[in-house]
Amino acid sequence: MLTRIILLVTFLLVASMPPALAQSQPKRQFIRDAEVENTIRTFGTPIFQAAGLDPAAIRINLIVDPTLNAFVAGGQNIFFHTGLLVRSEHPGQLIGVMAHETGHIAGGHLIRGNDAMANASTEAIIATLLAAAAGAATGRGDVAMAGAIGGNELAMRSLLAFSRSQESQADQMAMRFLDDTHQSGKGLVEFFEILGDQEALVSSRQDPYVRTHPLTRDRVSFVRNAVDHSPYAKTPWPAEWIEMHLRMKAKLFAFIEPPIRTFQRYKETDTSLVARYARAVAAYRKPDIPMALGLIDGLLKEKPNDPYFWELKGQMLFENGRGAEAMEPYRKAVKLLPNSALLRISLGQVLIESEDPALLGEAQTHLTAAVNREPEDVFAWQQLAIAYGRDGKEGMASYALAEHYMLTGKLAEAQFHANKAEQLLGKQGAVWLRLQDIKERASQVKADRDRGRKWW
Repeated sequence: MLTRIILLVTFLLVASMPPALAQSQPKRQFIRDAEVENTIRTFGTPIFQAAGLDPAAIRINLIVDPTLNAFVAGGQNIFFHTGLLVRSEHPGQLIGVMAHETGHIAGGHLIRGNDAMANASTEAIIATLLAAAAGAATGRGDVAMAGAIGGNELAMRSLLAFSRSQESQADQMAMRFLDDTHQSGKGLVEFFEILGDQEALVSSRQDPYVRTHPLTRDRVSFVRNAVDHSPYAKTPWPAEWIEMHLRMKAKLFAFIEPPIRTFQRYKETDTSLVARYARAVAAYRKPDIPMALGLIDGLLKEKPNDPYFWELKGQMLFENGRGAEAMEPYRKAVKLLPNSALLRISLGQVLIESEDPALLGEAQTHLTAAVNREPEDVFAWQQLAIAYGRDGKEGMASYALAEHYMLTGKLAEAQFHANKAEQLLGKQGAVWLRLQDIKERASQVKADRDRGRKWW
């Protein structure tokens, strides 16, 4: 039984580097987690709405990296380094950064000049960033290794760097968004103070946010003055948000750092919910499953309607060969949070891996709901194809594979399965229309490649 699905995605430009240089480039991992993403989205939704953006269109992407950084790329995609999330001291600091990055999106700063977009590596980086993020789901909404990327740090820095005028404009918009949502901007001031302390460091030791978002004295003065004159400067954060933030930090730390570090930070004498949550994750990773299950069961006794506690219990059981026992925890998690694509993918995978034909219909239901909410999720389409195939629905299996291969850039396979699905399913209905879109898109991409142009 597979205990972890790992998708390796490497920047295209690494292939053109000398071997020694390519090997020296840093590697990072994309991760997916329902709780972390929903926490960030909860904090960001008021900001997105104030900016006139559709919150559902904003894509949250998480990169395992201990440094402070957040950036926007490829449209309405916000990327967060886990270092920024873990090191933020309260929701306000994270919200301030999100407001600033939203300012870049709303200000149209992602529309680069012709010279920048003419650079082949620019499109390669953007394409690979988004492809890696799309492939990060492992079928369980856990913080797990899901993608590795390595690339030219100088090219990345150049691509993501903003001008001083753009930075100032993003600051102005951020402060407007915060005032419009009746939130304090003190967190952004505090974040600037953290960055200011880094300016004395040599470039190689600075967090990447400093190098891509030039910090000037005028910017700091403007934001500090705006906060001083804001009627919402002393507005406290909701207690619920503070707990969500603490849980997010604890969960990320426990999944990313060695278990011994988690036990050192969240000591056994600390009986808070957040500390017990972190220790439950650390015990599961150690692995000490009896201890982990004891801790998560204790948390569930206190909060029986917490979908993320049920999800973690399901993950513990599933990844330790107890798939039959994992079904009910995952079902409860989905029942409590039915709109979570990640939770439905996790449940779908557990049902498939049970190898019980009677459960394939339920798996198809959950996976179909997942791809309807996140149509670019590579792993979900793959799992859906498996569920259809084992259920004898060959036409629908080929359709799901066509979607899967199109997302992974395997055009020949996408066209083959689109044609096969069309032959088996007939020429009518929404699926037939989608198959035509896949075939047309594959043909366009192939033609563009044949002409030597990038397709993203």
